[in-house]
Amino acid sequence: MRIKLSHSKIRILLGVLLLFIFLKSAKGQQIDSLQNDIQSYFDRALQYQNKNEITLALEALDKAAELAQQKEDIKAWIDSYHKMALLYLKVDNEKSSVFFSDRAKGMLEEVAYPYGDAMQKYLEAIRLFNEGKNYLAIFSLEEARQLNNDRNFFNNILLTEGNIYLKLEKFEDASKNFNSLVINTDLKEKDYLATRAHLGLAKLHYTTENFEQSAIDGEKALKLAVANGFQNEMLEANHQLSQTYERLRKYDQALGSTRNLMLIQDSIFTVEKAKIDAKTADKIQIENMGDEIKRQDERIEDLSESANRSEITAILTSAFLTIISLLAVSLYRNNQIKLKTNDLLQTKNNELQAARDAAVSAMEAKTNFLSTVSHELRTPLYAVTGLTHLLLEENPNDSQKEHLKALKFSGDYLLNFINDILQINKIDAKKLEPLNIEFNLKKVLKEVIDSLQQSAKANKTKIILEYDEEIPGHLMSDPLKLSQVFMNLVGNALKFTKNGEVKVIARLLKKEEEDVTLYFEVADNGIGISKEQQENIFEGFEQGSVQINREYGGTGLGLTIVKSLLGLFDSKIRLESELGEGSSFFFELKLKSKDSVIDDIPFEITERDYNFKGLHLMIVEDNKINQVITKKMLTKKEITSDIASNGTEAIELAKNNEYDAILMDIHMPGISGEEATIEIRKFDKTTPIIALTAISLDDSLESFYAAGCNDVVTKPFKPEVFYQKIGENIFDKKVTNTA
Repeated sequence: MRIKLSHSKIRILLGVLLLFIFLKSAKGQQIDSLQNDIQSYFDRALQYQNKNEITLALEALDKAAELAQQKEDIKAWIDSYHKMALLYLKVDNEKSSVFFSDRAKGMLEEVAYPYGDAMQKYLEAIRLFNEGKNYLAIFSLEEARQLNNDRNFFNNILLTEGNIYLKLEKFEDASKNFNSLVINTDLKEKDYLATRAHLGLAKLHYTTENFEQSAIDGEKALKLAVANGFQNEMLEANHQLSQTYERLRKYDQALGSTRNLMLIQDSIFTVEKAKIDAKTADKIQIENMGDEIKRQDERIEDLSESANRSEITAILTSAFLTIISLLAVSLYRNNQIKLKTNDLLQTKNNELQAARDAAVSAMEAKTNFLSTVSHELRTPLYAVTGLTHLLLEENPNDSQKEHLKALKFSGDYLLNFINDILQINKIDAKKLEPLNIEFNLKKVLKEVIDSLQQSAKANKTKIILEYDEEIPGHLMSDPLKLSQVFMNLVGNALKFTKNGEVKVIARLLKKEEEDVTLYFEVADNGIGISKEQQENIFEGFEQGSVQINREYGGTGLGLTIVKSLLGLFDSKIRLESELGEGSSFFFELKLKSKDSVIDDIPFEITERDYNFKGLHLMIVEDNKINQVITKKMLTKKEITSDIASNGTEAIELAKNNEYDAILMDIHMPGISGEEATIEIRKFDKTTPIIALTAISLDDSLESFYAAGCNDVVTKPFKPEVFYQKIGENIFDKKVTNTA
């Protein structure tokens, strides 16, 4: 049966449809607006808090909590309560801080939110510190650090940790933390963190009776505090300077600091302001308590509706108890049998526990052994690869050139092997965690493909990128580890494919607000993998067969690394392959997108040729052979250099000379490269410092940057990478500073 609609009815239906679309769009815009407002209130509260404007900070956070509740954004709601708890701790209101912290804790039981869990641990650490339980506080801070790697959160942990170390008189550790914050690049609290760091250093030097340095840091803290309106920090700085100048017998300056202290106290701590702050704090807490009571009343009302069912429940309960009493004797007998069984199980559990402990100890021993061996091999390998490079550039005859190329190939192979072992070792030891930074996926994939084009040409194979342009241009994840995944997958495909093609596929599966699900695939038409070999292909040192290993080479660790790295992202690698037909490796990843960021920088980055002539560098290296090799590599580019054999010499040379850059070895006897960098940064904050290190299992790139290094090059390195890093950190930095 056909239904006829008049023109008027059609117009009405179209009107309703358009209204529905408009309302849905308006709702989406309203939610986005609320989210932006929440963040703006958080940012405003942080500014007010650092300026000791407690009333304004509390009002901003209360507004943020109200908007989060309105939007039903439980994570933002948790964040607002955590920030209130921190603010109440700042004004020594422990009771109110615990109230908001407990409310956030209750909400965290309903949602998976690592940042919220980290903040809970951070609040716990501050309370433990306030109670004098310093070691427990450090333990809680470490737990918080493991749960989240947000830059601002990490810097605040460093600051709190530094204050705890100062209290424990661990001055070296405290100094390291404070110095790393003096030159911090925090996007939210750069000046505030630097001010607190200078105050920490001023107190540290005062305690260790280095009064001159204490005065320097105190004045720097005061200057930053005055420039930014940090009232509490102005107070602390003047108080510290007053004490310090008195110990230096500079009584006029001590008197000036005391007068400033009294003036600031009078302006900040007025009775009227204290009343307003207290009134606002009490009002906000009472309102929140009222909301909580209201929610509990609603819950009780819901429960009361089931009261009529209680009589039936009582009758059923009576019958049930009768049955239970009849079964009691039987259960008692069964319980006696269970007790005997439990004793036997306990014995077996103890045996299993002992066996597990032995296995864990063996695994730790293996991990430490492999880490030590792989690290120690890098130093002689640096000599092998470096000397080979130098000899190849000295116009050897044809027969020598063949031998040198073979030596270079062997050195590169051994280096890749060592890197693979160290990578697996770090993952097994749980010392590798994914970052969460902004990146462009298409740029990452193109860079991987470009770096492997030489291998593709050697096998007469094409690499094809099929990229879904619907994928957001700005994603949040760990681009370095994703590059390693694709380097291994594409490199593996090229190794087993000749006169063919390798496809790299990236597709958008789903996008809901900022949550993005992507599909990746690396497919080839190479030799393929049999069904039997597929079962073990992701295990370490597996390549299918001995014949394949001999013909194609390699360690068989590439796919193991891929599997382990994807495990860090809660993803699994899958495989489809037919012998003689080719192979396809595919997986899915869940990421966050940053749609609001405008991509105004093209991602095609061209390599630059730098003119190094006339540069003067310092080489900090304790190994004599490495000194000679590095100096010769610099001389090839007409770069002059001085050599420091240890950290102490490096500090003295940096004080008495000007260098265009410093090449800093990290592992040295006596003062390490990190410690030397921290000392140099006290009087020289501009000279680029590039860490040259054979990274071991316990090394952290984060700690190198925190110490003041501008970049890191791992030894042994490729010469082109070495020169590129020098050029980037000297010339590109100058261009940036000029601009």
